[in-house]
Amino acid sequence: MTAPSPSGERPTLRATAPAPLLTAALAALAVVGAVATAPNSARVPVAWVTGTAAVLLCVAVAVATRAVRSAQLARRRLDAVSQDAGRLLQERARQAEEFHQERTRLAEESARDRTRTADAEARERARLTADFEAERRRLGAEIAEEQRRSAELTAEKAHLAQQVRQATSDRAAAISATANAAGRMQALSTAMLADLRAMEEKHSDEEVLADLLHLDHRTAQAGRLADSVAVLAGARSGRRWARPIVMESILRGAMGRIGGYQRVRLHSSSDAAVAGHAAEGVMHALAELLDNAANFSPPTAEVHVYVEEVPAGVIVSVEDSGLVMGDVQLRRAERAVSGDGAELGGLTGTRLGLAVVGRLARKHGLKVSFRPSARGGTGVLVLIPQDLLSLPSAPAPALPRPRPPRHRPPPRPPPPYRPRTAMPRPGTTRGR
Repeated sequence: MTAPSPSGERPTLRATAPAPLLTAALAALAVVGAVATAPNSARVPVAWVTGTAAVLLCVAVAVATRAVRSAQLARRRLDAVSQDAGRLLQERARQAEEFHQERTRLAEESARDRTRTADAEARERARLTADFEAERRRLGAEIAEEQRRSAELTAEKAHLAQQVRQATSDRAAAISATANAAGRMQALSTAMLADLRAMEEKHSDEEVLADLLHLDHRTAQAGRLADSVAVLAGARSGRRWARPIVMESILRGAMGRIGGYQRVRLHSSSDAAVAGHAAEGVMHALAELLDNAANFSPPTAEVHVYVEEVPAGVIVSVEDSGLVMGDVQLRRAERAVSGDGAELGGLTGTRLGLAVVGRLARKHGLKVSFRPSARGGTGVLVLIPQDLLSLPSAPAPALPRPRPPRHRPPPRPPPPYRPRTAMPRPGTTRGR
């Protein structure tokens, strides 16, 4: 089955009509002539036969004409298709040639790229190899240097460890020697106080008695310093009390161990007494706080001491009119009296007393806190817990405190008030 021809390539009626029409005309003439020459009886059959023959002839001529025209058109179409096929073959050959040329060019470029890439990779590999070797040599040298330094540090560490052990041993020996010396100083001060009391009872001359009382007071201060050294060195106190001591005697005993006892005013109405095993520690802690308040107040200012009984125990308030401690100084002071700092290396002259208070507070369960005083200075609250309190079973024993003579000698003038020496500089922690 052939494909239908396009409408523009089919034979047109104008092209195929002349031959069938001419044939029809000639056939009509022949039919007319045949009918005219035939007898009358045969005219009808002749007419049918000749007419049919003429029609068939016209049809055959028309078909033949159309076939010839179609064959011409097909030939022309075949020639056009052949020309198109030739052009397509030429175009294909040209494209094939261009493809071959492009493939050759791409192959050459790919070969050049592979060559360049291989050269670049070879150069990079050589560079990386050289860098790796250089880095390996550098790291080897650094490792050797680190090993040498490690050996030196190991030796230095061993030397430092030996020094630390020696320093620890020396420190322990020094603390032991300090505690021993403090104990001897305590015994010496106690003996001196006993001798001074005996002399005070023996002499009646007012001037001699005044000098003896002055020496008694100085010896009591030296004894407190020896007790402080003993507390910081971990030694026990040099005094023991077998019976409870009433609060008034505790406070007066603390006053007798400081230099500015004349400026201390007691406001005590408590009948509570401190147990004998804790009386010396409480007295020592209060003496340090009273001395701190007196030293950091003007020479003419008074230090007021209040005692208040609460369900938790007894609260002793020490208020002065000296410097007002800032927040940082308050935190530093409370940290010092909390007893957390066990090392003595950071203690200076302004923190020694607070450190002693902290040791004693931790030992006896005291609670010490600081607050601004209504008198313009700083207030200290000391809570003596209930388990340290008891009722006195007998009159309190005599405590070392300054006793005025029957005829007091004229008082010595106080030293001039110098804020730079009597009070701490800003940024320092208040305390001895």
